[in-house]
Amino acid sequence: MLRVVSVFGTRPEAIKMAPVIGALQRSPGIESLVVSTGQHRELVPQALSVFGLRADRDLGVMTVAQSPEETTVRVLQRCGSVFADWRPDVVLVHGDTTTTMSAALAAFYVKVPVGHVEAGLRTFERYSPFPEEMNRRLADHIAEVHLAPTDLAAANLQREGIDPAGIFITGNTGIDALLHVVGTKGCPDPSAPPWIVVEAHRRENLGEPIARIARAVQQIVRNRPEVHVLWSVHPNPAVAGPVRQALAGEDRVTLCDPPAYDEWARILARSVLLLTDSGGLQEEAPALGLPVLVLRESTERPEAVQCGATRLVGTDPTSIVRAVDDLLDDPAAYRRMAEAGSPYGDGHAAERIVQALRYRFLNGARPDPFVSECVLG
Repeated sequence: MLRVVSVFGTRPEAIKMAPVIGALQRSPGIESLVVSTGQHRELVPQALSVFGLRADRDLGVMTVAQSPEETTVRVLQRCGSVFADWRPDVVLVHGDTTTTMSAALAAFYVKVPVGHVEAGLRTFERYSPFPEEMNRRLADHIAEVHLAPTDLAAANLQREGIDPAGIFITGNTGIDALLHVVGTKGCPDPSAPPWIVVEAHRRENLGEPIARIARAVQQIVRNRPEVHVLWSVHPNPAVAGPVRQALAGEDRVTLCDPPAYDEWARILARSVLLLTDSGGLQEEAPALGLPVLVLRESTERPEAVQCGATRLVGTDPTSIVRAVDDLLDDPAAYRRMAEAGSPYGDGHAAERIVQALRYRFLNGARPDPFVSECVLG
């Protein structure tokens, strides 16, 4: 029996790991255990419930105004204790959070192999996104099994000297989760009354960048009486404060707490444009035919930019407003983005990940790699 412990701490991690956990539970000869570190203490159980899952252990690492250093130490210590108690054969971590890096290091200290889901993404800028870029790099160099979502991610790993034998191109599990909730792709109708969705929370955008984004949204709705905006406001006061100060009471702007994942996925499917700095949403929206304006200067997900499904616009209000106008005033430009396709997955990434683990630890067959149908420019 192969004992697999999956560790995550934030809502996006939980959503993207849920299809993997489900596939592990259905796989004979595998025992699946789940640890939530509690980085998003209230949001993670909500996200898991959409998939009928729960964590076997909640480590409750977060305290008020906790620093990244304190979070790192708490995750490292508490995961170390759990691993010593449960004695897993492999630990799965996901993505680029503090939980990812710290749990991988805790597994390394007790000499347990690590599998890194969503390995190989890079901006090649140490502090953008911060601290996620370095969290992901460190986790990749601790891991023995590298579950890369795309060809480009796999190439990044090989360029850093990681053995190709341990790299598996799986597609992204976020697409598995999305399609589980909303079904197949359906492009929004650009002739319908435009609902624009906004979600921004990255650490590098806290402070003045978030305020600039809010000013851009204010200008968009004042310039375009047909536009309605829904902003899913992250609970971090450094996000919520500037957003609510600028936009509370603004006509045709709805500010809401982060919806449950299934509701959020359906909101995206009904929208015509997404403005975000979220990495996961850059993957999910193209799978729905939803054009994305990325509120960052760089991205570790360049495949969607290259195929034309997303566009980097940064946080300058003039650039954001111009990009929105370009798409809403030019149906052909909008259609090119909406129909660009998704390079990130086909809904079967979790199956490939389980097959990769069976290949590595149970002498199963090596999985065939995910092949994107999206043409990169």
